Amino acid sequence: MTITINDLAILPATSENWDLLYQDEHLLVVNKPAHLLTVPGRHPQNQDCLISRVQLEFPSASVVHRLDYDTSGLLVLPLTKKALSTISKEFQSRGTKKIYQAVVSGVPHPSEGTVDKPIAADPNNRPLYKISADGKASVTHYKVLKLLPQQQASLVQLEPVTGRSHQLRLHMQSIGHAILGDPFYATQAQQQQSSRLMLHAAVLEFTHPQSGLLMSFTAEPDFLQALR
Repeated sequence: MTITINDLAILPATSENWDLLYQDEHLLVVNKPAHLLTVPGRHPQNQDCLISRVQLEFPSASVVHRLDYDTSGLLVLPLTKKALSTISKEFQSRGTKKIYQAVVSGVPHPSEGTVDKPIAADPNNRPLYKISADGKASVTHYKVLKLLPQQQASLVQLEPVTGRSHQLRLHMQSIGHAILGDPFYATQAQQQQSSRLMLHAAVLEFTHPQSGLLMSFTAEPDFLQALR
């Protein structure tokens, strides 16, 4: 199947700015807003993205991991080839730690557990994915942090062991607790509960490529303010 430019979605880039949380000569740590691609998309109108904006100020910045267009949160951006190589290897060996926060429909039971379900591309519904026995192994730990009875929802912590596309969205939807605002996997009613996907990369830990020290960063999701 050949995908043409006309088949590709146009994803309007938010006007919200990215935030610089940490800077040294080797790397940056930034907080990406929702509704912004991490890297340029294939459609000519999807060139405005996080890395293109960051490179206006830091031309040597590069991408070592990504967040979905709909997802906000923490990213480390290497500034040198050595930092890129070292951090890439740490991500590949799963030496980094990434923890997300999300608001999901209902209350997961048990309140803490693991979803272990393989994920594959959905050939009949690109660019979506699906739970499939033929897919790649995918594991997510979850934990309920707070009940949100007014929204009939819960704030949960999600820690992916693997890093499949749409993993957190699919895993929560597969156990009956879709992430609110998810345009792909939530019901129409669940989508309408939020103007954005309520998924945020809240914690990022990695080893500094030069000093060898553990670097740990936390950024609270902006959607929590509306739930207080």
